[in-house]
Amino acid sequence: MTLQMTPMSNPSTRLLFDNVEVGDELPTLTNPPITHVQLVRYAGASGDFNPLHTNPEIGKSIGIGGTIAHGMLIMGFLGHLVSDYLGGPALLSNFKVRFANMSRPGEILICSGKVTRKYEEGDKGFIEAEVRATNPEGQVKATGTFTACIPKK
Repeated sequence: MTLQMTPMSNPSTRLLFDNVEVGDELPTLTNPPITHVQLVRYAGASGDFNPLHTNPEIGKSIGIGGTIAHGMLIMGFLGHLVSDYLGGPALLSNFKVRFANMSRPGEILICSGKVTRKYEEGDKGFIEAEVRATNPEGQVKATGTFTACIPKK
């Protein structure tokens, strides 16, 4: 499984407050197609064994056509985008996600985002950004926001 991330100008460059501007796009993260095995593994890792995520017959029986991915797995994809952008989770102070549409095995999800605010509190610099996960057809699967404290220098 290979994830493709469009790198910032230099991925080894530390993200600094002075170098971030409102409107900056986060590097896009394209996930490989969701697999049934991935859903079973996520169920084991998360403890969420709802058969809706692992048994296609259950999904068919309730009229949704098969299995769907765990919402928190999709949130994890967005968290991966944010963590890669920030250079680690330690800088993250707030992360919220809202689910919009079901994601299914076989779908490719593209995670992207944009800086929406930049501000200072005392000697610390903060940014806020919006993130989203969409399929290649543009259907939004999840949207979210985060706030992070970014080193000034």
